[in-house]
Amino acid sequence: MTKRIAFLTANEGIEEVELTQPWQAAADAGHTVELLSLEDGEVQLFQHLDKSTTQQVDRLVANASPDDYDALVLPGGVANPDALRLDEAAVGFVRAFVDSGKPVAAICHAPWTLVEAGSVRGRRLTSWPSLQTDIRNGGGEWVDEEVVVDGNLITSRNPDDLPAFNAALLDAVGTD
Repeated sequence: MTKRIAFLTANEGIEEVELTQPWQAAADAGHTVELLSLEDGEVQLFQHLDKSTTQQVDRLVANASPDDYDALVLPGGVANPDALRLDEAAVGFVRAFVDSGKPVAAICHAPWTLVEAGSVRGRRLTSWPSLQTDIRNGGGEWVDEEVVVDGNLITSRNPDDLPAFNAALLDAVGTD
């Protein structure tokens, strides 16, 4: 059965491959994918620090409900999750999604938003190494592994981990 997967980003600073590769993996598996963001229009993707392509926003996170989706993907990039964690609607959406028990997949710097949502306490996860203190301060256990699945949370460290990250996401979404 087709699942509906939300990808949540800010409007700029998204690491391109951390959005496009999970997006393509989900679409290739027959799932419906939708881009949520803070503002209408397009989001600016980056290849590390260089501007890359853009992608059209499908829906504002302020107008979205976790009830509308079967899974949530949080791509990284440094500026992207930093902006998300300052947005009340985005943080509330992420918190509600984690609390729903449905899969939430976050890669690289994206766990910053999980920390801000208060969703890492008692959880084991990974991220870009510079987030380990934030995760520990939020009550989580940080580990240096390719992919970590703890309940409904799926986390990976960086773009090199995308094959394992995508496989864990698709495994968690299932097919019904």
